[in-house]
Amino acid sequence: MPRAVGIDFGTTNSAIAIAGEDRRPRLARFPTPDGETQVFRSILHFDSERREPSGRLIPAAGPRALELYREGGGGGRLLQSLKSFLASRLFTLTSVYGTMLSLETLIGYVLKSLRAASEESLGDLGTRAIVGRPVRFADGDTPEAEALALSRLRSAYLAAGFSEVEFEYEPVAAAYHYELGLDHDELVLIADFGGGTSDFSLLRVGPGVRRAHGGHAQLLGTAGVALAGDAFDGRIVRHVVAPQLGMGSQFRSIFGRVLPVPAWIYRHLERWHHLAELRSPDTLHLLYALRKDAVHRKRLEALIHVVEQDLGFPLYRSVHRSKLDLTAAERACFDFAHGPITISQPLTRAGFEAWIAEDLQAIERGLDSLLERTGVPAAEVDSVFLTGGSSLVPAVRRRFAERFGAERLRDGEELTSIASGLALRALA
Repeated sequence: MPRAVGIDFGTTNSAIAIAGEDRRPRLARFPTPDGETQVFRSILHFDSERREPSGRLIPAAGPRALELYREGGGGGRLLQSLKSFLASRLFTLTSVYGTMLSLETLIGYVLKSLRAASEESLGDLGTRAIVGRPVRFADGDTPEAEALALSRLRSAYLAAGFSEVEFEYEPVAAAYHYELGLDHDELVLIADFGGGTSDFSLLRVGPGVRRAHGGHAQLLGTAGVALAGDAFDGRIVRHVVAPQLGMGSQFRSIFGRVLPVPAWIYRHLERWHHLAELRSPDTLHLLYALRKDAVHRKRLEALIHVVEQDLGFPLYRSVHRSKLDLTAAERACFDFAHGPITISQPLTRAGFEAWIAEDLQAIERGLDSLLERTGVPAAEVDSVFLTGGSSLVPAVRRRFAERFGAERLRDGEELTSIASGLALRALA
């Protein structure tokens, strides 16, 4: 039989799995300097010197992109969170060392590299795949925006050699993975917390349901919110990093008035993939002018250093490390140092949870809408399967435990369950 291929292209991480008649998914494995991994970072790196004889830039993706970035001391152009732009008409082309590249082309580079690296351990993947999509794309509030996102994603997969692509909601795919361990039917809520979105699906799963529905789970409803791990990271930036880079400080205008440094600059800092937009000539010119008249000049100099040196990746690596530390302990310390910048600040889990409280409320409203539309009370849900990296945040888990009961929470393989489920979905 043809191979059943499932591909999870994520905001931060991606994965590929295949499945056969034994219904045992196999995940691709990728070598890294630290050992093998089943996740492929959704990241691109360009170096102005790495070109084909024709002059075309040679991109690197995944683990290799990170290796080259580190070997080059943080030089080159690093691109991440490309999935977050799929529904946005504001992102059409970007210039990389003088070459204009479309979003579809950039994502196609990631998928080509993901495919090639996966085939090293899985063999030829063919041309057909079931691929994941969020319930709601970031900025995908209209049917037109969603259609744009799907069209772009399909084009990127085509560029990677997949001419037969079928989309499946990511939380639905996770349900197929969860179902593997069941010998009975259940009503399950899937809560998938990725980098850019939090998605929910309510399904009936199990061997009896599969027999009654042609091998498929019975989907009752879906809901999605364009908030998840990236937003949580942004709160740490807002409260810890941005004040050290001039947020809330002032400058003297040409008329002698003391004015606040524009807040929109720091909103860009709160998203890793938006930070690079501050490197535009117009914005840099503004930053130089603000530095000249700043009340706290050194803070503006630190901001300019972050922007000019394109420090988004190492900065957010420190942010992510702090978030992980607060997942494991009540206290942690945020540390980041580069050139003239040294930021070291103690953090508490309670403080972090206060920063993300509004985000958690918005995520809960998305869940509420699903339960209301399906007419299913929380008490009737048999199990809640939490997946995605941000499902490990204690405040997230506590909200679900309070609503459904801790004994009904299930988890496991948070970064690969969707790819596994997509491959199983491809068998149906």
